[in-house]
Amino acid sequence: MPPASRTRARDDMAPFGRPLFEDPAARALSRVGVVDVGSNSVRLVVFDGAARSPAYFYNEKIMCALGRDMGETGRLNPEGRARALAALRRFQLLARGMGLAPLTAVATAAVREAGDGPDFCAQVERETGLKLWVIDGEEEARLSAQGVLLGWPDARGLVCDIGGSSMELAEVGGGRVGRRLTSPLGPLKLQGIGGGQKGRRDHIRAVIEDLAERIGTHHKRLFLVGGSWRAIARLDMERRGYPLHVLHEYRMSPKSARDTLKWIARHDPAELGARTGTSQTRMALVPLAGEVLRRLIKTFGPKEIALSSYGIREGMLYEQMPERARRRDPLIEACRFAESRDARRPGFGRALYGFIRPVFRNERPETRRLIKAACLLHDVTWRAHPDYRAEVCFDNATRANLGGLTHEERVWLGLALLHRYKKNRDGTRFADLFALISERRALQAEAVGKAMRFGAMFSVEDPETVARLEWMPKKRVLKLGLTPTGNDLFGEVAQARFKALAQVLGAETEISRLAGR
Repeated sequence: MPPASRTRARDDMAPFGRPLFEDPAARALSRVGVVDVGSNSVRLVVFDGAARSPAYFYNEKIMCALGRDMGETGRLNPEGRARALAALRRFQLLARGMGLAPLTAVATAAVREAGDGPDFCAQVERETGLKLWVIDGEEEARLSAQGVLLGWPDARGLVCDIGGSSMELAEVGGGRVGRRLTSPLGPLKLQGIGGGQKGRRDHIRAVIEDLAERIGTHHKRLFLVGGSWRAIARLDMERRGYPLHVLHEYRMSPKSARDTLKWIARHDPAELGARTGTSQTRMALVPLAGEVLRRLIKTFGPKEIALSSYGIREGMLYEQMPERARRRDPLIEACRFAESRDARRPGFGRALYGFIRPVFRNERPETRRLIKAACLLHDVTWRAHPDYRAEVCFDNATRANLGGLTHEERVWLGLALLHRYKKNRDGTRFADLFALISERRALQAEAVGKAMRFGAMFSVEDPETVARLEWMPKKRVLKLGLTPTGNDLFGEVAQARFKALAQVLGAETEISRLAGR
């Protein structure tokens, strides 16, 4: 590769390289509509935004239960079929109204297994013009695993995607999808298993033990995908009093999951549904999904269980991405897109990071990644009322649709941005969320926020051209070197903010003069 090409390749992969969404191939993915015709629901999702970290421009779901009673009839549920057809007509009209490219639509277990599945596909194409791609179980597993990789490029473990009529397993690691399996363990399918509760549990055990023999039990983490798993995770949050109701990247220990399944069994499903905003249609499937999860935990013995809100639909988007886009960090790409759209001075985040970086040069790579994200987001809420700007920043970080973030990292990022605008966090309404991170990490985030607070107002251009920060942690000395122009910029407010940064670092300060204008 020529030197110039190598440089461009490095720049494209760098945290502050050329934004991916300026690339024509990425812009072509800026609004993509996908349809998922499942055994339980039919959904349209339209993705919008930077191609590597898309936002949900439109999202509509109809609970059609196409797979209900298939075990007895071998055919799609007639009522569900009519409802699904009506939903697909609507989705096509919506897509045309949005000016989308042709929708990509897949159908999974119910349609592929039903005797009248081909007739249904033909009717859909005839009446709506939408072609349904009926995929087999292994392809369903692959797409779901790709959805997990969209949010977690470094994901390693076993993806378990439960639908209405099937459950798929897929290995992920090294940015790739490995072995894939399918099974008849969807809750709608389990409703038709004879022999009562014992017969059903024996069936579940036999199927899962067979899956384990074929794919191994060495996987340390289970990634759960699917509406029934999400409902169980939301109920786990309710039982634990967990304060951050973001399902993506929510973690459960095996013990917590088992305790929640016991707790669900002791309570009225209607009451639990009302408490968590879960539909009764979904709640009806939760006990059956819980039996599958209990056996998965017992057989595979994972150390951790992680929820992924990304699945087959996101996997369909990932399928259309160029390889270069897939390698990008979803968090940094989302933050860069937000800066380009909403900041007063797009591009200043890079300069701000360069200015404060010496203070945090010894931090771990995962923390430096969060600092880059914070610098990119530090000014995107400037339109908010000044009295609420800090709270809006925190809300954005903790509740936004961001991939590649654990819950602890969400709170860390929120705290850093809160302190970008606020001296302290006393009296905010987020005290319950602060408990999700350690005091050491909270102080670290505060230091980053106060460094941004100083750097962002010190200079409206590149602060590195007029000043240099230097941190000497062993001596606890924070140095600031100023050019003559930097000295003029170092006014009273800047001095106060520099002092506040030194205080949170527990440092003495030194001011020196630099050559330059």
